[in-house]
Amino acid sequence: MTFPLKKVFAALAMMPVFAHAALDIGEAAPKFSAPAALDGKPFTYSLASELAKGPVVVYFFPAAFSTGCSIEAHAFAEAIDQFKALGTSVIGVSTDDMETLSKFSSQTCQGKFPVASDANKDISKGFDALMQTRPDYANRISYVVAPNGTVAYFYQSLNPNKHVEKMLSAVKDLQQGSARKQ
Repeated sequence: MTFPLKKVFAALAMMPVFAHAALDIGEAAPKFSAPAALDGKPFTYSLASELAKGPVVVYFFPAAFSTGCSIEAHAFAEAIDQFKALGTSVIGVSTDDMETLSKFSSQTCQGKFPVASDANKDISKGFDALMQTRPDYANRISYVVAPNGTVAYFYQSLNPNKHVEKMLSAVKDLQQGSARKQ
């Protein structure tokens, strides 16, 4: 059985299109303040305050203590000295509650960088970081935000293994005055 080409194209045109969910390079990153934890200690995190000190890696992750999120958090913890040497700070963001993130910050993140709770999903929505198929969870997407508050780079992949490498490379590029996109 063959289908007329016009009908095939008409059917394709009616299918939903899924946009790449990410802020683009050069766009203003939403400034946010949120409840956060560092090494189990709660505090209020402010992106604007951190940007005054230098670039910030804002990375979103679906769920604390899940396998992929633990791998990613451990990798960021292991690389934190490299980020600091580049004058860059790191903040992890998820829709988990503060009790969970407080434990995650001291155990999996090894007390080396803070994690923020986005239980109401406002931060994730602002960064286009919610999963399309599971909107109660943040997607695994990482951003480098330049000190001027704009997105210098982003990387999106559910695979946690390349986020740290991509963010370090992007921060180095930013330091050299060039930004790039995946």
